[in-house]
Amino acid sequence: MFLNCKTWFSFHYGTFPTKELVERAQLLGLKSMALTNINSTADCWDFVLKCQEANIKPILGVEIRNENELCYILLAKNNAGLLAIQSFLSFYKQRKLNFPKKPPFESEDIWVIYTYENHPEIQQLGNQELIGLRREDLTKLSWQEHIHADCWVILHPVTYQDKTAYDLHRILRAIAKNTLLSKLTKQDFAKPNETLVDEETLVSAFARFPGVISKTMQVVKSCSIEMEFHVDKNKKYFTASMEGDHELLRKLAIEGCKIRYGAKNKKAMERVEKELTIIKQSEFNSYFLIVWDMLRYANEQGFYHVGRGSGANSVVAYCLRITDVDPMKLDLYFERFLNPNRTSPPDFDIDFSWKDRDSIFEYLFMRYGRQNVSLLGMYTTFQRRAIVRELGKVFGLPKEEIDELVHKREWSAEDKIQRWIQKYGAMLVDFPSNVSVHAAGVLISEKPLNQYGVLELPPKGFLTLHMDMFEADRIGLFKFDILSQRGLGHIKDALELVLKNKGKHIDIHQVDRFLEDPKLAQMIQKADTIGCFYIESPAMRQLLGKLKCSDYITLVAASSIIRPGVAQSGMMKQYIERYHDRDKIEYLHPKMKELLEETFGVMVYQEDVIKVAHHFGGISLEEADILRRAMSGKYRSENKFELMREKFFANCKLKGYEDSVTAEVWRQMESFGGYSFAKGHSASFAVESYQSLYLKTYFPCEFYVAVINNFGGFYRTEFYFHELRRNGGIIELPCMNNSDYLTNINGLQVYVGLIHLQGLEQEFAHQIVEERQKNGPYKNLNDILQRLHPAPEQLNILIRIGALRFTGLDKKTLLWEANFRNKRTEKDDPITLFETEEVKFSLPEFEKNRMEDLRDELDLLGFVVGDFYELLNKEHLNGSILVKQLPNLLGQQIKVIGRMVTLKETRTIKNERMCFGTFLDVEGEWLDTVHFPPVLRQYPFQGSGFYELHGRVMEEFGVYSVEVTAMRKLGYNL
Repeated sequence: MFLNCKTWFSFHYGTFPTKELVERAQLLGLKSMALTNINSTADCWDFVLKCQEANIKPILGVEIRNENELCYILLAKNNAGLLAIQSFLSFYKQRKLNFPKKPPFESEDIWVIYTYENHPEIQQLGNQELIGLRREDLTKLSWQEHIHADCWVILHPVTYQDKTAYDLHRILRAIAKNTLLSKLTKQDFAKPNETLVDEETLVSAFARFPGVISKTMQVVKSCSIEMEFHVDKNKKYFTASMEGDHELLRKLAIEGCKIRYGAKNKKAMERVEKELTIIKQSEFNSYFLIVWDMLRYANEQGFYHVGRGSGANSVVAYCLRITDVDPMKLDLYFERFLNPNRTSPPDFDIDFSWKDRDSIFEYLFMRYGRQNVSLLGMYTTFQRRAIVRELGKVFGLPKEEIDELVHKREWSAEDKIQRWIQKYGAMLVDFPSNVSVHAAGVLISEKPLNQYGVLELPPKGFLTLHMDMFEADRIGLFKFDILSQRGLGHIKDALELVLKNKGKHIDIHQVDRFLEDPKLAQMIQKADTIGCFYIESPAMRQLLGKLKCSDYITLVAASSIIRPGVAQSGMMKQYIERYHDRDKIEYLHPKMKELLEETFGVMVYQEDVIKVAHHFGGISLEEADILRRAMSGKYRSENKFELMREKFFANCKLKGYEDSVTAEVWRQMESFGGYSFAKGHSASFAVESYQSLYLKTYFPCEFYVAVINNFGGFYRTEFYFHELRRNGGIIELPCMNNSDYLTNINGLQVYVGLIHLQGLEQEFAHQIVEERQKNGPYKNLNDILQRLHPAPEQLNILIRIGALRFTGLDKKTLLWEANFRNKRTEKDDPITLFETEEVKFSLPEFEKNRMEDLRDELDLLGFVVGDFYELLNKEHLNGSILVKQLPNLLGQQIKVIGRMVTLKETRTIKNERMCFGTFLDVEGEWLDTVHFPPVLRQYPFQGSGFYELHGRVMEEFGVYSVEVTAMRKLGYNL
């Protein structure tokens, strides 16, 4: 009887979570229910699954609206009807069109229900068109209308749970309208009785109209939806058949095995055959071949990539060159990649340069068809800061007060509006706010994707399915993760710069040679890794220093133990201690030694969670993988986490383990299960780190120019210019005759790219370079004016930064001539065949001022390309120590002057704010500081710049830092 129910996926309208709607219907004893969200089918399959579990017949449809206007409701009689509905939604959403007042189709697979207030003439209704009656509409029915009883159905909208949820609904409408709650009109929100009631109450209201009741029952009976959950719906075959796929995959894997391991490596060949057998049994052949084909195309285009994820544990993937990580050499856990009970294919995370990824997307759309390929969607949800801002606006608070409330931790009980924000804010947490695009997921299905959801066209320009990864996984659409990464852009561009600048071609895939290079080992041990992918952050450099890491295996482990879960559980410190002193290793149980001896009894990788759950806790491999996913939050909402926990503890009890041992093992598993990496994932990261480090070590100038031009990395661009200068680069300010749009390098000479000039228009910057390349270098100011016709403010930027220094004139003279001789030519001036004669000025000689030049660099670039400490009054350096002196001052109180690089804010166990700081000393060396809560409260940071730091020198595992006890900000000497 309920043909018009909404959930919170009627964005900014419905208030029912999907699960709660079904649970409430079950409590009321309902036997059927239709989900008709507004212009959305986002949670339709979750709804179907939960209805099936509750023994409720699910019906799927949609409520079509243009803003406040409810046009009609569409109900799918079957899957063909749902396909038509979702295709209809997709067509109008992709084109950003209003929906038509009447559906532009007539289908026997779809019911169309109009409201009583907005229905066509009864005589004009088609066979599948109906009119819905709300309870309040019954008094309006005339006797003549009632004769035509075959077109009337019960239409009781369900939008919210109760009076409180109704208030929340009105707040959501105000957020959607970006207006004050008090300014909403009645048309903006639902009517005050759209709650779920028991069927008897609803039917009794229509007792005088049995024809309406019977027609409604007929509609319900005519609708049915089918879905096989957790059954693979990805593209079935890469070739034309499963056998063809298997033969092709086997051929490629055997050929690759001979290349990777040699033709006579029996052990490798046996592993390949074993994997191929399971891949065939699991029907994952096409999945592997699609990834292989994508990377074959990428290689043809010269796109550099890295393959990782659990698929990196596969020798077949290694032989297909999907990954450069050797699973046999690293002894990667086979069952993490694939076990015979696994229903979903292993994860392949394929990283491309941020410049190349869109081309890969386009290839997939062309290769497999636009109806069958899409990006994966996701849903942004309301969280604390956004909630406070939105509710503050809805309740009419001024911006200043909202900004204050965002950072406030305690609420005023006396303030009525703050109480409202607190009350309704708690209800809004995790509400879906809008559809977004998953960071990496791509779907390639066997059937058109409109079978499963709505396809929209966001600004990115690629079709995106209205479905998140959990819903996709639930129905059997398994994503391909195709990621964008600037670290690969660094490597690719550095290789091109080395070839161009040094004439050297480097095979960056010769990773084995890099792993044995003593110079690279020394660089890692010193944590001299600024700019290198994944190993340049302050925390990672400290970890490398504490481990004295100098080899690949340790770097692989470091890539995982730096993750939040391991660090927060205290296991990172234990790992470091045990790494340096094997006598300190204490295993919780002999079984744990057997499982975790390689990592000194510490769970470091996702495989460790699976191994411990399976071999220690007696959980099957399939269930252990489910537990691993549940720990990452994927299944927590479905109670799988709690079910696995109960089973783990029960099994451990049967095995006779002490309760305290079981509890501690579980604590360690849970503390970082959601943050840890698969070992193959960490190994892939470590390979890329070595590749970056090789380029930084042997070709530092080209490497840092590549980092700068990719605008990626942990630090701001200015600090990569700093490292470039420290490594011998001769950095020149932008020059109209030497700079390109991006930063370039010739020998050791580097010209800052025009892109870094704040306020310089992109189109004009490109014009400067293109005109120079076409017609030669610029001769003088007059030549620039005639050829480029620059706007005065654009020319002033170039003059102030010194980009016209090739003219031999100082900046002040150039500014006078450019702005006061009235010689600037306009774009619409007549074109002359001959160069116009330059007007000469007689100007006094201007005094040069270094501080003015530095001020211009700060204003226009945001940094200075030379020694930043030129900006500091040298008197401040009196009594200041250098970073290199710290080892000799352990435990002592010192003063050090530092230029702030970055901060990392965290919270203590007591939820107090503290910081870790990173600075550069006067010699350009990197300094780490710790700011505990009392000191941070008394001496807060005041933005970037110079700081005078006082504190105590600390040391941990050979890494030195300063515990700050006092500090003050120092101004620039300008």
